[in-house]
Amino acid sequence: EPDVVIIEAFPFGRRQMRFELLPLLAEVAASSRPPLVATSLRDILQERVKPGRAEETVELVKNHFDLVLVHGDPGFARIEETFPLADEVRDKVVYTGLVAPPPPNEAAEKFDIVVSAGGGAVGRELIGAALEAAKLLPNALRWCLITGPNLPQADFDTFAAAAPEGVSLFRFRRDFGGLLGGARLSVSQAGYNTVCDILRAGCACLLIPFTAGGETEQSTRAARLEQLDLAGVLPEEGITPELLAAKVSFMLARPRPAIPPLDLDGAAGTARIIGERLSSRQSFPHPAPGLRPTRSA
Repeated sequence: EPDVVIIEAFPFGRRQMRFELLPLLAEVAASSRPPLVATSLRDILQERVKPGRAEETVELVKNHFDLVLVHGDPGFARIEETFPLADEVRDKVVYTGLVAPPPPNEAAEKFDIVVSAGGGAVGRELIGAALEAAKLLPNALRWCLITGPNLPQADFDTFAAAAPEGVSLFRFRRDFGGLLGGARLSVSQAGYNTVCDILRAGCACLLIPFTAGGETEQSTRAARLEQLDLAGVLPEEGITPELLAAKVSFMLARPRPAIPPLDLDGAAGTARIIGERLSSRQSFPHPAPGLRPTRSA
């Protein structure tokens, strides 16, 4: 008998899990004391092209969800910009703020440039290009290259052997936020968590958004940051050491960006919103199960 059920992304995403989430929602609706039901979303959604998906999402939200928790600041991105039918469920939408980590402690080491990459082929190409770009730029620059845990060990060993002076290679750094705070430039993809780390640290950034398989979330996020003069952007296709070195030089010559007053305390905001809704439900009891719509898509 939970007080709250929070489902990540569904029905806006994670559709491959609908075989177990739809029965869960049906059971919740039929329970003697239905809990508060929320979906938890990033601020920028993957844009859908399949006909009928948006309409199906709206129907599920109307019938089964009390809250749509958007983990973002509406001054940066609004849900209707990537979900065209958002107006139909606007009474359920609440912005929590971006879920950024707490302000980081200062790292023991300092690097001029911090390059972080996800696993797989895209990450491998970025790390390889960064190693070669470092050779084209002044030796005085200190580089930190973080490959992520999924890079094959053979590739990691090859990169480590090829790293020139001034370039340090790591799989993972627990002090990533602190490294960004002390860096002149971050070079990375444009995932939600990494961008939140960058915004919290306040460092300049060069973003290479992931776009394989028709993904749109990262490119949309990167374009917004570029429009706000908070980031430089390079396409992931055709990254070369020369292109990367030129863009890094350009970004290093710019002043440190002035981060706008975005709400970065989305974790606390989410907890506060849920607490307020639970208090409201206790003051005004939830309708009996028979009065709760239970239609499924």
